Amino acid sequence: MISLIVLAAGSSIRFGRNKLLEKIGGISIIERVVKSAVSSKADEVVVVLGYESEKIRAVLKNFNCKFVFNENFREGQSSSVKAGVRSVMGYADAVMILPGDLALITPASINKVIEEYEKSGAPVVVASYRGFLGHPILFDKSLFNEIMKISEEKEGLKAIVNQYRDLIKKAEVNSDEVLIDIDYEEDILKILHRFQSFNKGLIEN
Repeated sequence: MISLIVLAAGSSIRFGRNKLLEKIGGISIIERVVKSAVSSKADEVVVVLGYESEKIRAVLKNFNCKFVFNENFREGQSSSVKAGVRSVMGYADAVMILPGDLALITPASINKVIEEYEKSGAPVVVASYRGFLGHPILFDKSLFNEIMKISEEKEGLKAIVNQYRDLIKKAEVNSDEVLIDIDYEEDILKILHRFQSFNKGLIEN
């Protein structure tokens, strides 16, 4: 059982408003991410809610996913990771952590990580592009207890990735989608430009 945990609890302080509800091509970012998640080979999708939870839940009402509310979401992303893992650690063999702002993520890239885990059995598998580590990140259940000890002060999941760096397997994908998240408004403008350029190319061809 592989549980894919989508982090959708943050308050988007740097963005200035809830970035997950911003639309690209008429579809909100969180809908795009969850659509890819539920279309992947993951056995289940768990969405961690926090800030404006009812709004996020409303736009995802038609998706086959579970919801977990992180009452400590203001403490940072680590608290949401722990809330998600806590909800599945009684039965999951592995978890995948996927930030809700990875707007361009596709099922194919998620599946690459799952397939690498099934092949190698590595404790940590990370989506990568040209050697650069991105998301999602998969953790075997042998690391669940360590995940439950992470904190923002100790670099969150990055600390575990660094600790097990020699055992990490990279799932190389052929797109930089696994590296691109959204922190500021200019980030979403860049993504919109990519969409416009792609659509223009389709029209011209």
